Amino acid sequence: MSAFGGATVREALDSAVIAIAAAGSDTPRLDAELLLAAALGIDRTALFLAPGREVAGPAVRAFQDAVRRRSAGREPVAYITGTRRFRYIELAVDPRVLVPRPETELLVEVGLELLADGERVVDVGTGSGAVALALASERPDLAVAATDVSADALAVARANAARLGRDDVVFVEGDLLAGVAQVEAVLCNPPYVAAGERASLSPEITRHEPPAALFGGDDGLDVIRRLVPAAAAAGARLLAIEVGGGQARAVEELMGEAGFSHVDARRDLAGIERVVIGVR
Repeated sequence: MSAFGGATVREALDSAVIAIAAAGSDTPRLDAELLLAAALGIDRTALFLAPGREVAGPAVRAFQDAVRRRSAGREPVAYITGTRRFRYIELAVDPRVLVPRPETELLVEVGLELLADGERVVDVGTGSGAVALALASERPDLAVAATDVSADALAVARANAARLGRDDVVFVEGDLLAGVAQVEAVLCNPPYVAAGERASLSPEITRHEPPAALFGGDDGLDVIRRLVPAAAAAGARLLAIEVGGGQARAVEELMGEAGFSHVDARRDLAGIERVVIGVR
């Protein structure tokens, strides 16, 4: 690590890649670039424009600490840098919330496609506010609310809304749709990992991310079983839920039983049926 002092950008990256790869990361080069860019206070693309730039001053210690956290503890890069890009917005994230995933962007895409002008939409289990704030940013006509049972998560979401100037998004602390007066559409990325799958998850997830936002009981569907009838009872005409691999059929059946007459599933870029949609 001491080699970072006085090293060029290229040399610092090469040293960091070795340490991060040895710890088991699947993306050591990307991790190193994101961490160095954050330590230097520059955009990642700027690293490629000045590979001979010296890494000096406070950036040396910041990068050294970041690489240590990534390699020794397998801490997610987003928690170390404190930010994560989600669609067109930059979110602040920390261990109070899940790191927003690229596959969750499909949930937003479904909403953008299917939500009518001016509809009242609720992002259930908002976490960092990713889905709600992306929707509000890209569709300012929508009336967006977001709920979460975690006061800590809502603190993160509200701070992100303030940073993005989105004072039009309403945040409600409560279970599912509790505390929301009017509902026309519901989008949700619930905890859907089955308890038995814990051993297959990476250390980045099991050591650092909040378990309550990940695990959905024995088959991963505990929260979804409660949400589907709750959305129907609230009068939602549209319900879109992110699910895990192999869960789509079961969730489609739940939606059908709850009165959603048109049910479909959308695949993500990996070919997994990732978002189940119910319309009535």
